Amino acid sequence: VQLQASGGGLVQPGGSLKLSCAASGFTLDDYVIGWIRQAPGKDREVISCISTSGTSVYYSDTVKGRFTISRDNAKNMAYLQMNSLKPEDTAVYYCAADFRLSAVITAQAMNWGQGTQVTVSS
Repeated sequence: VQLQASGGGLVQPGGSLKLSCAASGFTLDDYVIGWIRQAPGKDREVISCISTSGTSVYYSDTVKGRFTISRDNAKNMAYLQMNSLKPEDTAVYYCAADFRLSAVITAQAMNWGQGTQVTVSS
């Protein structure tokens, strides 16, 4: 059972990145998926979640209107499109999955991927 986040990198302020979360060893269909980030010296922040069907989504106020979460259950993948990036978005980004929304939204999901670094800097 493994999740792997990818797609991070260095981008200028105002730029865009698309993160991917790939699952292996299990199917994501029955899992709520979340994206969580952690900046140096700061607590983990749950920035977005998506329901199993993809019809319900959550965004933190810090990313609302700029980031879009999505999933493709057929491909066993989830995504986070990040637009209008700001220096304060710099962090390690993780994807996580759990049957329970309550676990994902409190960063207590049972399955976590290795993070991908996003750096927003000119």
